[in-house]
Amino acid sequence: EKAWIDRIDAFTAPRLVEYFDEDPCAPHVLYELSARAPAAADAASRARARALGVAIEAQYAVGEYDVLILSAKESDGLVTWLREQGYRLPDGAERVVGSYLKQGMRFFVAKVNLEAKERLGTEVLRPLQMAFETKKFMLPIRLGTLNAAGAQELFVYTLTRTGRVEPVNYRTVRLPSDVELPVHVKDEFPAFYRDMFRTQVARERGEAVFLEYAWDMGWCDPCAADPLTPAELRQLGVMWLGDASSPAPGPPRPGFAPPLPGATDAFVTRLHVRYDAAHFPEDLVFQETGDRTNFQGRYVLRHAWTGTASCPAAEQYRRQLGERREREARTLASLTGWDLAAIRAKLGSLGPQPRPAGSDPWWRRVFGPQE
Repeated sequence: EKAWIDRIDAFTAPRLVEYFDEDPCAPHVLYELSARAPAAADAASRARARALGVAIEAQYAVGEYDVLILSAKESDGLVTWLREQGYRLPDGAERVVGSYLKQGMRFFVAKVNLEAKERLGTEVLRPLQMAFETKKFMLPIRLGTLNAAGAQELFVYTLTRTGRVEPVNYRTVRLPSDVELPVHVKDEFPAFYRDMFRTQVARERGEAVFLEYAWDMGWCDPCAADPLTPAELRQLGVMWLGDASSPAPGPPRPGFAPPLPGATDAFVTRLHVRYDAAHFPEDLVFQETGDRTNFQGRYVLRHAWTGTASCPAAEQYRRQLGERREREARTLASLTGWDLAAIRAKLGSLGPQPRPAGSDPWWRRVFGPQE
């Protein structure tokens, strides 16, 4: 069900955290959190497949999809048969297909059945789930790069028993996190995240896989969305729930939320990669680690105090506010490549402005705030 994918996406999504500065003269604390039966291959096509060394191992009708499982002796025969059946394969496909065939791989081919889709009344294609056994923990991406007009965007969600997943043949880089940004980013978060990710990809020369989230599914700090239930996790392939051999979820660190009722031993990792053939010439090969260190893309907004109270602490707060805004503006510009002057212009309409330098009495500039 698409809802399961949407749920794990929401649970692991990068999020904004908002804090509100307290009254420096009468401290109080307030914070809010926000995130976000197929048409059988006819005898003629089967005979043609056999003549080209292609075997139709199985075929299924799954909702709006007609699915074939194919094997082949040679890449040329498989590519020829697919093209004759109406599939579009790019130039150079024979080489990549041949390398997969040498590894003993099968091909999962899904064709959209428009009549079935219309009967089901679905607006978007639903996710496909498949199960297979292999000792190779990898994701084939090379064939897709041949058919793409540009870079492709890929999110990988893994649910494992022991800990975080990472690629072994490409570098894993953590996205910038726990940085303070101007509060107007709240209304521009999609644009911020898109440009921040683009900037980080460029800084890594387009050759890195980015970690966006790694956490025990049993608890969160706090949750961007409700954790998946054991029943939902089983539907996503977590078949070991309740297995006595599985490691128990570790206790939360001091100051973090405790494990939720019904906590599981599933550890979720979210990876994000923008790839093309030039920068990712190899398939992604993964390893499951024992690292259960928590990480999430987290971006902090601090709303300024707007009161008029007067006390030494308030005077100091107002002076420091300008420095903080400038620091937040420079951070935003560095992360995204946005124009610093434009960012500063937006800051000008947000709450009270810091007092101009030199506006304090001369004795306060010499001795500082008086308690």
